[in-house]
Amino acid sequence: MTLDALIVGGGHNGLVCANYLAEAGMKVRVLERRDVVGGAAVTEEFHPGFKNSVAAYTVSLLNPKIIKDLELHKNGLKIVERRVNNLWPHEDGNYLSFVVGGDNLKAEIALFSQHDANALDRYFRDIEMVADLIRDFLLETPPNVGGGLRDIFKAAKFGNRLRKLPLEDERIVLDIFTKSVADFLDFYFENDYVKGAFAFDGVVGNYADTETPGSAYVLMHHAFGEVNGKKGVWGHAIGGMGAITQAMAKSARAKGVEIETGKAVSKIIVEHGKAVGVLLENGAEVRAKIIVANVNPSLLYNQMVDPEHMPEDFRRRMKHYKNGSGTFRMNVALKELPKFTCLAQQDRATADHLTGGIVIAPTMAYLDQAFRDAKMHGWSRAPIVEMLIPSTMDDTLAPEGQHVASLFCQQFDPDVDWDAHREEAADLVIDQVEKFAPGFKASILGRQILSPLDLERIFGLTKGDIMHGNLSLDQMFSARPVLGHGNYRAPIKGLYMCGSGTHPGGGVTGAPGHNAAKEIIRDH
Repeated sequence: MTLDALIVGGGHNGLVCANYLAEAGMKVRVLERRDVVGGAAVTEEFHPGFKNSVAAYTVSLLNPKIIKDLELHKNGLKIVERRVNNLWPHEDGNYLSFVVGGDNLKAEIALFSQHDANALDRYFRDIEMVADLIRDFLLETPPNVGGGLRDIFKAAKFGNRLRKLPLEDERIVLDIFTKSVADFLDFYFENDYVKGAFAFDGVVGNYADTETPGSAYVLMHHAFGEVNGKKGVWGHAIGGMGAITQAMAKSARAKGVEIETGKAVSKIIVEHGKAVGVLLENGAEVRAKIIVANVNPSLLYNQMVDPEHMPEDFRRRMKHYKNGSGTFRMNVALKELPKFTCLAQQDRATADHLTGGIVIAPTMAYLDQAFRDAKMHGWSRAPIVEMLIPSTMDDTLAPEGQHVASLFCQQFDPDVDWDAHREEAADLVIDQVEKFAPGFKASILGRQILSPLDLERIFGLTKGDIMHGNLSLDQMFSARPVLGHGNYRAPIKGLYMCGSGTHPGGGVTGAPGHNAAKEIIRDH
């Protein structure tokens, strides 16, 4: 039987897209380069007896509609909530914790500033107002420039939603999309530790400092998620992030989707202006009525599609598509839990604090110095490190009494010769954690290092970009990946995009796969 759709890349968005296409009656095959599906959302053994979510590492942005439609819980997915969202150790032995619950968080922040505690309600009200606006558009195709009458009506519909807002709220929306995270937070908070904690999300996956215009939106991008119906909560998938994509694959196979691993695609075959198949690295061809690419747009258009098949201006712009999130990932096997000095010194500390993200980056000055170091020297001399210890909530990942930790680090120049400097940078990260948790280095039984170059080689994340392209105004919404092709359609007939390089962007959301499937079904 002739294939209706061939999906290049078995990451989570490709699997989501495959599910919806098969549900609509299409015959679908997914080709994955690696030996396991899941893309960057996989669980793997990285040291004997120790497993972890080796790349993507936490749950919040996965869309609840997709969880329901694909029946992921029935297919084995179980998500538990962090008991503390985040912890920021301070060099003086104190800490700031984002505990769960509004009154609890106010009390915590009041230890640093009563003014900032009083400002929390307004801050979260404004954030949630914009988050709700964004949520309305997560599962919708943006209006496409030059797309005709339907897209004109869609743009008008979006404009009407904005016009219904009070003027003050319209100003806040404009702030989110244009201001730096530093300028935005200045509207609400005064304490350096409080502002530093909130600003962290503005530089995650964003190779920039807190003064960079547009970084307020990156903060917002991390704020519209939910876990088990609770907004603003972060969670863990039992069995790691691979449990999400394995549940997606199980759902897809039940609908008749063929999933093949170890099938690396080198080229998109285009004949008479139409995509008709793919060429594998082993020389084999696979043909289908349509091709759906779940890869970074830079990888698709600069490597997999021959230049003569694309309009000149489109080709030129895609050569300058911006990648590089400055991310450096490590996984470590531990013989015991880290002993953070701040938790030992403060009476309010509990074991729950180790279930959240432990962020070494206490102030905006620290965040900004890390970026300046990276621009001058290739990586920060005092790295931004977020540690997550998922084995505190999931005993499937490590032997009894032992643990695994993710180290998610920011501000590492993607253009450094990482083959030469990988170990040096990793040692620096470990040393930085050691300053806040003495004995951490001695507790390490094994480590896995994923520099920006490793993330590109292993997972196809161009320049190690976890977002599949910068979340800047010129690469968002209708302009993701480029204006005129924000509707998941390539400038080549029969070729579609369904990855995080399309609206609404990066993170394990499933939204690009969902939206692309809707457009494909509409066309076919």
